[in-house]
Amino acid sequence: MCVLASGSGGNCTAIVVKRGMVRRVVLIDLGLSPRKTFRMLAGLPGGGVRPDQIDDALVTHLDSDHFRLEWLRMLPSHTRLRMHARHARQIGLTDRGGAGGGAGGVRVFEDSFELGDGVVVRPLLMSHDEAGVATFRIDMPGAGGGSLGFCTDLGHVTDELVEHLTVDGGVDVLAIESNYCPRMQLASPRPEFLKRRIMGGSGHLSNQQALEAVRRVSPREHVVLLHLSRECNDPALVAEMHGGGRKGGGAEFALTIAEQFHPPRWVSLARSARPLTRLPVVVREKQAMLF
Repeated sequence: MCVLASGSGGNCTAIVVKRGMVRRVVLIDLGLSPRKTFRMLAGLPGGGVRPDQIDDALVTHLDSDHFRLEWLRMLPSHTRLRMHARHARQIGLTDRGGAGGGAGGVRVFEDSFELGDGVVVRPLLMSHDEAGVATFRIDMPGAGGGSLGFCTDLGHVTDELVEHLTVDGGVDVLAIESNYCPRMQLASPRPEFLKRRIMGGSGHLSNQQALEAVRRVSPREHVVLLHLSRECNDPALVAEMHGGGRKGGGAEFALTIAEQFHPPRWVSLARSARPLTRLPVVVREKQAMLF
């Protein structure tokens, strides 16, 4: 998995599933322009990703930094666009998948579905503004396949979500938003209505809420922190809160902080058969703040 971009300027994550010589690519969220997304995919280390390799695109919700309508005409014809039924109704889409394997079209979900090659996606709709946001648990096939929990733009973390991510052995990798520092949010020049929306339980997770979620879910291998506010957060502060990847009992997980402009390293979704060696946490100098 590689987070191409994460933040209010646009969100997109690429997952590459390798089966022999075949590479299947899944995108989560389409919040960047198609041209920029294709360019960033082509530049990824390891040979890059071509548009014809994108089999599926999963949409968490319809905020413009997570889904752009122009993708409806720019996705490769074979690519399946998958979104929750509630979001599809919002923009007048219905399930219109083609017949046979590999056919594209819109695929509407409410329950679990399979992407192919045994990759299973289990969605859970969570609170975010009026229409909610889809979180995903993605289970890879095979003994070493691993499991990913992907949660962004949450109003709050519920017991149901924690159970969703911890049953059946839990997840190996947890990607979860750590949007804002409450102190910086309250001190910011943002209008009061926006602060209430973000902090009111249907907006975003604070650093403290994200930290508590990580502790409760306790992923085995890796934590990826998403959607840090460039105005109301500080990556160095977030890294310090997570101890650079250390959790209780002496065990460790790798920690990656996703960025808006610089894709971080690839994150393996394969379950490790050996003790994890923690990768260093790289925190770039804070960039110019944008809303």
